Amino acid sequence: MSDPGIHDAYAQVVAEITARRVETDIDPSTERISALMDLLGQPQRGFRVIHITGTNGKTSTARMIDALLRERQLRVGRYTSPHLRTARERIVIDGEPVSEERFVAAYNDIRPYLEMVDASHGVPMSFFEVLTGMAYALFADTPVDVAVVEVGIGGTWDATNVVDADVAVITPIAIDHTEFLPDTVEGIAEEKGGIIKPGSIAVLAQQQLPAAEALMRRVAEVGARVAREGLEFGVVHRDLAVGGQQLSLKGLRGGYDDLFLPMFGAHQAGNAAVAVAAVEAFAAPGENDDRLDPELVATALAGVESPGRMEILRTTPTVLVDAAHNPAGMRAAVETLQEEFGFVRLIGVVAIMGDKDVEGILEPLEPVLTEVVVTRNSSPRSLAPAELAAVAEPVFGPERVHRADRLDDAIDQAIALAEADGEPTGTGVIITGSVVTAGDAVHLIKGE
Repeated sequence: MSDPGIHDAYAQVVAEITARRVETDIDPSTERISALMDLLGQPQRGFRVIHITGTNGKTSTARMIDALLRERQLRVGRYTSPHLRTARERIVIDGEPVSEERFVAAYNDIRPYLEMVDASHGVPMSFFEVLTGMAYALFADTPVDVAVVEVGIGGTWDATNVVDADVAVITPIAIDHTEFLPDTVEGIAEEKGGIIKPGSIAVLAQQQLPAAEALMRRVAEVGARVAREGLEFGVVHRDLAVGGQQLSLKGLRGGYDDLFLPMFGAHQAGNAAVAVAAVEAFAAPGENDDRLDPELVATALAGVESPGRMEILRTTPTVLVDAAHNPAGMRAAVETLQEEFGFVRLIGVVAIMGDKDVEGILEPLEPVLTEVVVTRNSSPRSLAPAELAAVAEPVFGPERVHRADRLDDAIDQAIALAEADGEPTGTGVIITGSVVTAGDAVHLIKGE
């Protein structure tokens, strides 16, 4: 049982960090985090790093890389964002979120230095910058052998980019966060390519041509090496399986067959191929010139979980949650729904942030949803249900759009609509539109 005093202290620390500039209040600079690292004695230099950016698939890929590294008996730190339910999910050591006690201690250790940076730079450090500093300090203090670090937004000026990673992983790039990033795939790729450093190995997921060209220019400019999905590595074959999919992968050093991945969708198979290639690239030259141990790869991938990514929360009717929050992510989610589930009747529960491409997120859902309930999530950025309905009605037709002011009411309404014909077989509910929506739904349905 956790200490109530520690729990209260943790809640206070989270409140203090949250009261700073939020993640969406971006001041594109690494000056503040660099100053903090200087004051802390450069903790980010104390471990090797696999750095991950891209538009979709970053967190799932990070989880797979983490699992593969731990199967190799390495101590691994993992830093990802955003979180579903608790900020501790972002900082993971040995496969487990840091404890409330360690989270509080890490914050208290760096707090005086945060105040110094705030005072000297005019713009206070943000929520994300503070957590990044805490993660790097915790990883150095543990110490970990390797950190798997997911970029927050972009790459070049992201707070995580004060590391020189051995391996830079770029998952598929699409248009998102255009309030901070360029409005073209090429421009976004140029920004994200900033994590590729001299002498590193860039592991690139399949990209649209403009993104691929921009990333290859960056590779050439800094003298990095490159491994590309579809050329040096990739998915050879995949079959549907109960609870996931069966894969054969081509790695950088050989093939890996009969792998079970307990996750749905072709995009997750691609993430698995990227993860395996990243771990192969990470192995030091001469350490192991052969492929990874196939049993190690099979065991690691079979145990991977990715909460909030096409996760089944209940059955009869089936209730799924997916954190898709941009058009490319939603298209991947819809492809997975069509391929893996074959619902006869599917009801959507959708809550989307107001600063997103709302119409672009809704349009891929139109062919697969029988009806949709629009609502809001717990974030103040969530679009009001009335405004979301106004965008949804031209996409779906007014007769297919319902509205609920609270997410719990929306879920109840969607389940009732799914059960309306009295035949639960082949019916389902998908709750989607945002990571926050997914996290709220997990909490409401599973009580976590």
